[in-house]
Parts: sequence; C-alpha cells; structure tokens
Amino acid sequence: MVKTPDELALMRVSGKMLASVFEMLDGQELAGMSTLQVNHLVDRFITVDLAAHPASKGQYGFKYVLNCSIKHVVCHGVPDPGEIIRDGDIINLDITLEKNGFIADSSKTYLTGNAPAAARRLVRVAQEAMWKGIKQVRPGAHLGDIGFAIERHAKRNG
Repeated sequence: MVKTPDELALMRVSGKMLASVFEMLDGQELAGMSTLQVNHLVDRFITVDLAAHPASKGQYGFKYVLNCSIKHVVCHGVPDPGEIIRDGDIINLDITLEKNGFIADSSKTYLTGNAPAAARRLVRVAQEAMWKGIKQVRPGAHLGDIGFAIERHAKRNG
C-alpha cells in the first residue's frame, strides 16, 4: 500500500524516536547490567521520555520491550535478571517502537568494554557485509543479490 506524505512523516517520527533509544543506550555502560535491567531502562525511556509504546511488549504474550542476544545467541534472546553483560561481550539489542500507529523496528550490536580483537573484527566485518547487501537494493534487483553480496564479503573475510 502506498503511503501518503502525512503517513510517511509519521513513519519518520517513529524512526527518529527509535534512533533516540539507541543514542540513549550508546551513552550507557552496559557491562555489569543484567539484560533485564537494560530492558527496564529501554521500557522507561520509550514510555516515559518518548511517550510512545514498545511494540513488542504484549505481542503474542511477550513480556519485554526488547530482544537481547548476547555472545553465542544468534537472535531474539529474552531478557533475564541472571544474565549479566560482561566486559568484552558482544550484545545485540533488537527494539520496536510504535507511535501514531506506525512501528519502527531496528537492532544494534554493542561491544562492551575491552572486547577482544577477534570480536571487534567480527562485528566490523558483519556491519560491512550488511552495507554491501543494502547497496544491492534497487528497482529490478533480485533478493538473492543481497544475500550473495553479504556472503561474498563474509567469506572473503573468513
């Protein structure tokens, strides 16, 4: 469905709000916090500071505002009071936010503290691969072009 200019403006509001959640998290020292503490921090920021709604909370009975994938968890980890983010961890925070009927959905990967060189390299190469995939998106392109660009970059970098 084609969006009207007013709808596109509202979508931009949701997107900018979600970007501000990640900006807030950028200033946090995540090491030493539990993943549930991060969830509560994000919940408060979205609901109180932004007067928006965490879109994932309550959806299909989900109790949290984010998914947190730490270390070996590939995606959609669940916040846990016993899961403490440690110095050197890789953690991905996947957050959705709804405002004015439009949902923004994004995630960001964080390296905490003194992450080993191998972890920093993994995150850097993964982000480069993502951008190579995004560059393939254009009219007339095929979905497989995106995956091919990502895979080629990943394989070239071991």
